Amino acid sequence: MSSTAAARSTSGPQPPAPPAASLAAFDALVPGDPAPGWLRDGVASSWRFGPAPGGDVTMRLITVSENATFLVSVDGASAAVVRVARPGYLAGSDAFESEVAWVAALAADGVCQVPAALRTGDGTFCAALADEAGTDWWCVAYGYVAGRILEDLFADAEPGTGAADPTSYYREIGAINARLHEHALQWAAPEGFARHSWDVPDMLGPTARWGRWEDAVDGAGRELLERAQAAALAVVGQAPRDPAAWGLVHADLRPSNIMISSAGPGQAGNELTVIDFDDCGHTWFQYDFAAALSFLEHTPEAPTMALEWLAGYTSVRPVSRDAVELGCALSMVRRLQMLGWTTTHRADALPPDLWAAQVPGTLAVAESYLRSPTWLLD
Repeated sequence: MSSTAAARSTSGPQPPAPPAASLAAFDALVPGDPAPGWLRDGVASSWRFGPAPGGDVTMRLITVSENATFLVSVDGASAAVVRVARPGYLAGSDAFESEVAWVAALAADGVCQVPAALRTGDGTFCAALADEAGTDWWCVAYGYVAGRILEDLFADAEPGTGAADPTSYYREIGAINARLHEHALQWAAPEGFARHSWDVPDMLGPTARWGRWEDAVDGAGRELLERAQAAALAVVGQAPRDPAAWGLVHADLRPSNIMISSAGPGQAGNELTVIDFDDCGHTWFQYDFAAALSFLEHTPEAPTMALEWLAGYTSVRPVSRDAVELGCALSMVRRLQMLGWTTTHRADALPPDLWAAQVPGTLAVAESYLRSPTWLLD
């Protein structure tokens, strides 16, 4: 890592990042489509997949969300998942190398199941690949993990059968989050470790990293959300930032970022693997509670999910009443943050029903929060 990165703070809030460029280069692609030739060849060459660039290597789109994510296959066998970051979203190679350093430490210390990052032929964990216009795209590759995305399992479940019930996994998700936090409190990050923060200006307002929720709603709806935002920020504004409360978090540990190795809970060999650490950064630990419920806060199952998450978390790490209230306030903030996210991201980054529910669901969440600041746990 560079000496410049070594001078950055690793524990406190960082200045808000400038808005990142878009992923418009991939707008024409839908899941399953092949990657552009410049990307496929660059990845094959950088990570030395196959006998020659593009020879026996295919790359097909998985999804476009915060990044463009591609499955790499070599001779027809799945080999890796490559994340292609929006230009400007992360500040160069140091941020990617820092992400990989934490993921590797989690694996080495037995904290949770994570994929293994893959080194390039140069020995680094990321590569900047130029497209036809000369724009550099930072890429990182992780080894392929067999299984299914937990969110997809929920979506495919037959209504009323009880199969793949989301609530049945939230206790384990909460426990995983607690172990991540305990690890972050004790881990000595390597020199030059540099990750962004998730402070209020990163989530809401004119410097929000993912867009302004105000662009999604107006009229009476905006007034309601402004009141809910003010109430939540009043709680967040009093929250401590000492090492026990503020540290390195995954920041997006929800069902779309968890792989499951078998069809259901309790089965032999059933394991959860945590993926997609691209949002990891410094913030309140209770932000992970809010992130776990992303896009689902309006659903009838959300309170049960929240209680299950908390039960799993407290089985590993105690939580004070103030921390519970902060978690609920951050859940309100996160809901607004993700409403802003919908103004700058593709609709197919979410299941259709969740995308359609974002405005009405956020209004319902705001009403619930204004009625009770701990509505998720009442």
